[in-house]
Amino acid sequence: MPCPHCKITIIKRSNNESAVSAAAYQSGEKLFSEYDQEQKYYPYKHEVTHKEIMLPPHVPPEYADRNTLWNSAEAQEKQWNSQLARRFVLAIPREIPPGQYADLIRDYCREFFVSKGMIADFAMSA
Repeated sequence: MPCPHCKITIIKRSNNESAVSAAAYQSGEKLFSEYDQEQKYYPYKHEVTHKEIMLPPHVPPEYADRNTLWNSAEAQEKQWNSQLARRFVLAIPREIPPGQYADLIRDYCREFFVSKGMIADFAMSA
């Protein structure tokens, strides 16, 4: 059962992109960007069914807040060509029951990112 769609991109400051803006879009939340002092919000993004931030054991718990996490990432990367985040867009095969989607993505993030010391922020849309 192959994945019918997979797209991986890098959020780059050189492309005038913002990790806070990308996280606001992905999660459907209002986030304030300290970098450009603007509120980021996409009100038409209502179909978010699940969102979660997974932290490795060594990361302080305050990074479980999406606004804190992504503003900190942008503050750490100061270069004009900084790579702020990586974004994976996956389509889950229809053969998998919708009740298993969150567990499937959580297990994937735990194995390939969190176990390697990275933070995973994921959201699922209908």
